[in-house]
Amino acid sequence: MRTRKLLPALLSGVIATGGLALLATPAKAAAVIDVTTAAELKAALTAARPGDTIQLADGTYTGNFKTTAAGTSSNRITLTGSSKAVLTAGGGYGLHLNGASYWTVKGITVTGGQKGIMTDTADGVVIDSVTVHGLDMEGVHFRKSSRNGVIKNSRIYDTGNNGRGMGEGVYVGSAGGTSDKSDNAQILNNIIGPDVGGEAIDIKEGTTGAKIIGNTFDGRGLTGANYDDSWVDVKGNNVLVENNTGKNTTNNGYETHTQQSGWGCGTVFRGNKSDLNGASGDKRLAVNVTNFSGSCPTTVYASNTVTGGKGLTNIPVTP
Repeated sequence: MRTRKLLPALLSGVIATGGLALLATPAKAAAVIDVTTAAELKAALTAARPGDTIQLADGTYTGNFKTTAAGTSSNRITLTGSSKAVLTAGGGYGLHLNGASYWTVKGITVTGGQKGIMTDTADGVVIDSVTVHGLDMEGVHFRKSSRNGVIKNSRIYDTGNNGRGMGEGVYVGSAGGTSDKSDNAQILNNIIGPDVGGEAIDIKEGTTGAKIIGNTFDGRGLTGANYDDSWVDVKGNNVLVENNTGKNTTNNGYETHTQQSGWGCGTVFRGNKSDLNGASGDKRLAVNVTNFSGSCPTTVYASNTVTGGKGLTNIPVTP
């Protein structure tokens, strides 16, 4: 059911010369769309306009859900519900924001598909307090130059169930080139793991300015199928990794790599707590920097701490 509360914008007056009433046409206001079925959800996603709120009732919504509608920076579109509002896909993407900039997705659960929440060419998307699990591949992906995306206060676990080791919790950018400019992603205060088949967070080459702050990682279930042996792998530039906590890894806590020339540089690690007890890889470092040089700096502050393993890092520590 679509309900739309209009402001009392009807304006009447009298033209002195003719005694005619002037009626001003009211502007269309934002809607609150109450949704209870998968069919209603698909219709609402298609018809959404800036300022609209799609409110999901508790229940299971089976299918692949997609929108190309875009909000604006001042009139966002919101999809919201409790964790008992569950989008369940039999394959493909659970929720696909394709060119759908300035959406807020809040509170819901996404499960059962190939990938959970996918943003393509969608700026300013905010994903808040969602639960994503039970997927063949990654949980949340900012892709095709989806800039200024945010994933926060969310729970991601049980990904990568197709056995190919491609089950990252949060994936930013694309592998194999630098054309994907999914810049300035913010990954804040999430709980990622256990049973995440790839890294909890993978920041790809070509992307700049990601912030990974305040997250909790549980690496139990890392497969190692694609060199996935850490909670976070940074291949983009100028990334901040701060105040995160991790446990259960096969090798390292955090890693930097250069996959494309000039990338994987400028990462700052500060205030992270790493528990490497039980790690069995060859390095067993809280921060393993594979590409340190004068032209490709990485900064590891002394505020980072580690228990277990072989040490904090393999580069000089900054006080």
